[in-house]
Amino acid sequence: MTELIQESTLAEYEAFVQSHPKGHFAQSSLWAKQKPAWKWRAIVSRGADGRIRGSIAFLIRTMPYIHKTMLYACRGPVCDLDDRETFGELVAAARELAKEYKAYVIKIDPDVPVENEDFRRMLEDFGFRTRHGGKNFEAIQPKFVFRLWLNGRTEDEIMASFHQKWRYNIRLAVKKGVEVRVCGKEMVPDFARIMLTTGVRDGFVTRPPEYFANMLDNLGEHARLYMAFHEGQPIAGTLAIHYGDKVWYLYGASSNEHRNLMPNYLLQWSMIQWAVETGCSVYDFRGVSGDISEDNPLYGLYKFKKGFGGDFTEFVGEYDLVLKRTAWLIAEKGSVLYKNLNAKLYLLKNRKK
Repeated sequence: MTELIQESTLAEYEAFVQSHPKGHFAQSSLWAKQKPAWKWRAIVSRGADGRIRGSIAFLIRTMPYIHKTMLYACRGPVCDLDDRETFGELVAAARELAKEYKAYVIKIDPDVPVENEDFRRMLEDFGFRTRHGGKNFEAIQPKFVFRLWLNGRTEDEIMASFHQKWRYNIRLAVKKGVEVRVCGKEMVPDFARIMLTTGVRDGFVTRPPEYFANMLDNLGEHARLYMAFHEGQPIAGTLAIHYGDKVWYLYGASSNEHRNLMPNYLLQWSMIQWAVETGCSVYDFRGVSGDISEDNPLYGLYKFKKGFGGDFTEFVGEYDLVLKRTAWLIAEKGSVLYKNLNAKLYLLKNRKK
């Protein structure tokens, strides 16, 4: 039996997602507040006992020009991966939701490692298809991440698992007077400014200050802004989310000056400590490139995260259940063109900042 989540069942839904091993903040109604341009709908499957046994939440948005909607389940579904019956119920209900919203595609990018071939086959059995290739950041969410499994270890045990140079850099930052603080919205302008510097330096588009401020409001105690200071001045920052039994490193920024003080190493350690303090099983460093050759411009990001001893993880990636093929072809090509053009214009506009 499936149903759409209503206000009266929202607390039950949140409790299920937070407690499930496959739970993810992007499947929470809290994250929907961060995406006001999208509608949010969540579907649950209930067992014979009436309790929720699986769920999938969609962000829904009308795409320009084609006037059809995309149903996007970021890191969904949340269910036992070998429960074909529950998954089938969720897909059938999603198809009905797609009819209501005149959708051209149901898009998912599950929190499932690529090695799970049974789950991949189940996706294909239900009509989902993926586009292979692309080892950088072509998809909506990163396909390759680093994950640090905490497994009840102490801080000392976790620190001991880091590469020796990484332990040295954390201690160096402390020795050089770098101080990390959990900050409120008063530091968002500084964080956004340093984020812009990082984006221009490393060639990616960044968010405006309002986006980060809204995140602290919308996620409340689940979100933290960490800032690194030296002699009272902010020199780097990160934004992390804690939800269920996981902490995610979402955004990181560093100024062009003072990078020799290694503030980013100390910031990572501070976020990992938050994960340990809250009894999490996983600290997620989020995206890296799947191309780990040293001549890849993104290799430095891979090397930085690898040094903290996490596991290099490849997800199954984006899967589409195409409902209207012509609209899907137009939207997919248009999205790629828009993303590339937006990045070029952004770098041209901000290159002198």
